[in-house]
Amino acid sequence: MNKRIRVLHVAEAAGGVERYLQTLFKYSDKEQVENILVCSQNYDYEKFKRLADRVIVLKMAHDIQPSSDIKVERTLRRIIKQLKPDIVYAHSSKAGAFARIADLGLNNKVIYNPHGWAFNMQQSAKKQEMYKWVEKLSADFCDKIVCISDAERESALREKICKPSKLQVIYNGIDLEEIEKAASMSRVQLGIPEDAFVVGMVGRLSKQKAPDTFVKAAKLIKEKIPNAFFLMVGDGELRGQIEGLINQYDLGSSFLITGWVDNPTAYMKIMDVGMLLSRWEGFGLVLPEYMACGVPIVATNVDAIPNIIEDGVNGILIDKDNCLKAAQVSVEIYNEQILQRNLINKEKMRANLYGGKRLADQSVKMYKVLNV
Repeated sequence: MNKRIRVLHVAEAAGGVERYLQTLFKYSDKEQVENILVCSQNYDYEKFKRLADRVIVLKMAHDIQPSSDIKVERTLRRIIKQLKPDIVYAHSSKAGAFARIADLGLNNKVIYNPHGWAFNMQQSAKKQEMYKWVEKLSADFCDKIVCISDAERESALREKICKPSKLQVIYNGIDLEEIEKAASMSRVQLGIPEDAFVVGMVGRLSKQKAPDTFVKAAKLIKEKIPNAFFLMVGDGELRGQIEGLINQYDLGSSFLITGWVDNPTAYMKIMDVGMLLSRWEGFGLVLPEYMACGVPIVATNVDAIPNIIEDGVNGILIDKDNCLKAAQVSVEIYNEQILQRNLINKEKMRANLYGGKRLADQSVKMYKVLNV
């Protein structure tokens, strides 16, 4: 039997990266790959202990904290030297910096997956240039950069982050098996009327995901559909601001913010419309999850989203920050002016393109090429 490839994954950011790793580990071929995870304190240790061969938790700060970051670097370098992985795989920007610095001069291969380029975020031009400079500089210290969509690869090429041969596109994967067997939440237990037209969004309550646009659209939808109900699955730094906006529009009795949940697809299954109104997006993992749940999709025409959603075929694309259009399309779906059945059938077919096994298989192929 051939020796398993030992891959040491380093991850600080939770949320989407955490779900990505759950799927990758679940579908990895255990006879070919040994997955070891070094993660931040924000990860569910018990869950990953069941999925990975080993889990090590390090206290990592999301923002830059020099004294804390230096301790993490030293500990991580010691772990790498001790475990001698064939490949160090860094996930997202902060972990990408940690892993590449800690691994300097050591004898293994390094993969970096930014999970969405930081320089594509809406921010000052000065910050964007700083992130580009950091990515260009650190690209020399890894052997492969994984882009989670074609749009992410195009961004890297446009900004000359590295030579094209270093980039590899591996689309995000979802756990289709888990989604299929997940039981739907009960409207009754959530306090949602049985006859409600449920418009939902799943994602962090942050500037990127535009929850403010969602609430503004909700106000307009409610004027046209009195029995509309709005469901936000997630949490984040803008929660207080969003709750204030909901109250300002007198929508409190028609709104539910769940906070973080372990089973977002169970909530998707009660939605009549699923929205992703991102202002920028590296992939949008929720989109194939909506598809697999058979939820009509309204999403913004930004970055990687058009790689996944073809307007009018398996979803409807709108301009970012356009609450009026988001509301208009939702009302049309309610009135079936947009043929929901056709959208849903196309969604379910396309969802299969994003299965977790495909993600794991493509990752193993990449490991083998690097490990030759």
